[in-house]
Amino acid sequence: MRADHSHPGSRFVDFVHGFGALADAETDEARLRAQGGALLRELVSHDDWLAPDDARPDPQRYRQNLLHLDPARRFSVVAFVWGPGQQTPIHDHTVWGLIGMLRGAETSQGYRFAGATKMVEDGPPTLIRPGQVAAVGPRIGDVHRVRNAFDDRVSISIHVYGGDIGALSRSLYLEDGTRQPFVSGYSPPWTPTVPSHRIAP
Repeated sequence: MRADHSHPGSRFVDFVHGFGALADAETDEARLRAQGGALLRELVSHDDWLAPDDARPDPQRYRQNLLHLDPARRFSVVAFVWGPGQQTPIHDHTVWGLIGMLRGAETSQGYRFAGATKMVEDGPPTLIRPGQVAAVGPRIGDVHRVRNAFDDRVSISIHVYGGDIGALSRSLYLEDGTRQPFVSGYSPPWTPTVPSHRIAP
């Protein structure tokens, strides 16, 4: 189901259509990240389109709400909803990713291996504010920990990944370098019968 273009939800419809056209036309990852980042920056410059159900936090852990999955699984769009102080473990993605801040703020701390058995912080943390976009991926730095920058309010970021991120086999890392395989899934499971701002395959 497609959103009515007189409604703010049409911003998301236009974003998905634009990103799909970009994925059709562009195979170079660097150019895709650059042009896709511009599309995402435009989307998150407006905070009037995300459905309330997709903005509701969970008091126990951050939520990873699937907004759109490309029919060919070339990309997925996910809303991360961060309760106060919530954070991820250290993890990777295995595909390129774009992070656009919609509401609040988050910090991203990169990590790298120091030798074979120790993870260390890779530079200072990056603070992402509303309207800003950051990128991750195996070619540009793929291992990080993300945290809501606020301990007293919800933050929301919109992520676009170069695959079905909830189904990919990825890794969590302990600071001693231990790697643990995981598949993140989504919360809650997505169906094409949910509100119309989501674009069904």
